[in-house]
Parts: sequence; structure tokens; C-alpha cells
Amino acid sequence: MTTEQSIYEQIGGTPAITLVVSHFYKLVLADDALKDKFDSVDLERLKKRQVEFFAAVLGGPDPYTGASMKNVHQHLGVTTEQFGLVAGHLTAALLAAGVSQATTGEIICGIGQLADDIVTG
Repeated sequence: MTTEQSIYEQIGGTPAITLVVSHFYKLVLADDALKDKFDSVDLERLKKRQVEFFAAVLGGPDPYTGASMKNVHQHLGVTTEQFGLVAGHLTAALLAAGVSQATTGEIICGIGQLADDIVTG
């Protein structure tokens, strides 16, 4: 009997997700259309939460314990354009980490389903 690996396992677990998140935030913070959203954010805390979130939604062993995406983003005024930019940076970070095009597409598709909770502007 074979057990199908979760995306979490396929991409290398928490260590790989940590690298992706680190690269992702470098890209986001270098983007003039996005960097202002992070002016008053504890970036290290945010990165830890992001790693926890991605690990959980990609099939990792531990649950996500943070606030809902809706609660976290409701006051930020994120636009559809900004959401698209973030998705693009996440795509770039995943591909740079060696995640396959197919798996990256699957992850981005899943993130796209969160747009209604994140886009408020």
C-alpha cells in the first residue's frame, strides 16, 4: 500500500517552507506597491506565522493557530492588484526554491481561493 505524500512533504517540510517565506518577503518588501503594507509589522513574527500557515495548509503535521485570513487582512485595504503581485512573488519564491511548476500552480490556486478574505480595498 502506498501513501501519497502531502505537498508539505513533497517540497521538503518546514525547512523548505521557511526558505520560501524568507525569499517571498524579500521580494514583497522590495516591491514599491506592497512594502508600505508592512511598515508597522513585526516581520519576524509574521514570517513565523506564515510558515505555520503554509505548513498547515500544505498538509503538515501541525495546525495553524493564528487568526483567520479575513481578520488579519480586513484593515489593510489590500487591492486585487496587490493580491496578484503577492501571488506572483510567492510563485517566484516557490520556483526559486525548486518547487515544480505543477506543485507551485497547485499552491497558487489554493491561495487564490483566499482572495475574498484578503482583498478588502
